[in-house]
Amino acid sequence: MSEENKIGTYHFVAEPFHVDFNERLTMGVLGNHLLNCAGFHAEERGFGIATLNENRYTWVLSRLAVEMEEMPKAYESFSVQTWVENVYRLFTDRNFAILNADGRPIGYARSIWAMISMETRKPADLLTLHNGSITEYICDKDCPIAKPSRIKVSEDTVAGEHRAKYSDIDINGHVNSIKYIEHILDLFPLQTFREKRVHRFEMAYVAESYYGDKLTFYRQQTGDNEYDIEVKKNDTEVVVRSKLIFK
Repeated sequence: MSEENKIGTYHFVAEPFHVDFNERLTMGVLGNHLLNCAGFHAEERGFGIATLNENRYTWVLSRLAVEMEEMPKAYESFSVQTWVENVYRLFTDRNFAILNADGRPIGYARSIWAMISMETRKPADLLTLHNGSITEYICDKDCPIAKPSRIKVSEDTVAGEHRAKYSDIDINGHVNSIKYIEHILDLFPLQTFREKRVHRFEMAYVAESYYGDKLTFYRQQTGDNEYDIEVKKNDTEVVVRSKLIFK
């Protein structure tokens, strides 16, 4: 199989209701596009959610790192490429390139996924999926951004709280992974986004949270434009850690 056939390319327009007050695509919408492209790419190659669900398995996102040099503006066309970088027994690495209308890369993303049992919520062996055929799609395309880092937050001052509501809950019955991104960005005042843009956003998903859970956000500044964030549910269990770098 050629390297080109291993890469999925999907086309979008930055709709006016998908941009912020700067007329740039929001990180939350971009995150949804990336996850949708991962789903499209997997489904087209026989290992999508629908196929997995037949055997009571599903995909869960473990890590996500997005690094953007610029965001598409309102009404601009752009595309997302995605490919599988590596497959391990319990995890797979999936990368993305975000291209402007001229085909020039304006950003990249790295993600780590696990296949889990819908009954036990425990990881399953990816190499048993269709006799390991997922490995046939491993692609050697470059992704020139750093892998997701290890994030540790020691700050114990509360930066914000949110009670998980209807609009937070996804098809799996827990808080949607992209909703955490939106809630984390809401920790910063509007003036921050007037003066700076999000350059890199990392997410590490640790546990699931559900409708009615109280989410508490702890923010620690680690540099002039860098912040580490931790999210706990019901004052006890860590559900998400994040790193945010502005430019």
